[in-house]
Amino acid sequence: MNPYLEIVIRAAGAFAGVVFITRMIGKSQVGQLTISDFVNGIVIGSIAASMVTEVDLSPWYYVTGLAVFTGLTVLVQYTGLKYRPARKFFGDEPTVVVHNGKILERNMTRMRYNVDDLTMQLREKGYFNIADVEFAIAEPNGELSVLPKSQKRPLTPQDLNLPTSYEGVPSELIVDGVIIQQNLQQNHLTEEWLLKELERQGIYSLQEVLYASLSSDGKLYIDKKQDTMDHLTDVTDKLPEQTGQ
Repeated sequence: MNPYLEIVIRAAGAFAGVVFITRMIGKSQVGQLTISDFVNGIVIGSIAASMVTEVDLSPWYYVTGLAVFTGLTVLVQYTGLKYRPARKFFGDEPTVVVHNGKILERNMTRMRYNVDDLTMQLREKGYFNIADVEFAIAEPNGELSVLPKSQKRPLTPQDLNLPTSYEGVPSELIVDGVIIQQNLQQNHLTEEWLLKELERQGIYSLQEVLYASLSSDGKLYIDKKQDTMDHLTDVTDKLPEQTGQ
């Protein structure tokens, strides 16, 4: 077989295999990684890369390695679901790094977590003053959970005893010119109703619509592929002729 063609076939197989394995392992592998998830990603990626480039060896060696490692990963996850100590061992535990506005240096040192990392993550959460923080907890996935002091928290309707209505989640009705039939049925709507609503806004083809959704209070939001805007705000320092406006 042509070596380049063999590499293409191996690459396609490795890609499909890694996608399948990732779907099997779960969303944590591609989302918020714990220590074990991070190790899993490195090892699985390394095995897949070797399967693509090392054409002198049979790909079945690597397939076997992927299968064994996937089996071990699933076993660890299952064990963690059943036994809390195992989950703590493989996934680590959260660590308090700020308590009542004070940095806990001992916990920081144990995690090899410096003040620059802490202040950066606090700023990302919108807190620029450590004195405003009641608790900051470093999670096993590397994220920082922050609880501000009560006097620094934004007011909520509950604080003011104000009643609120249910918001819910908008239902996607059209995505990239394609009607999502399942969501229409869930909202007890028909395609004819949707097309009439589009015509009311001067839209006579689904291909004109990039996105359309229905809020829980019945309001239809529509975004066209070709929007006509008199002015487009640009946050860069480029001149209009450089941005194509």
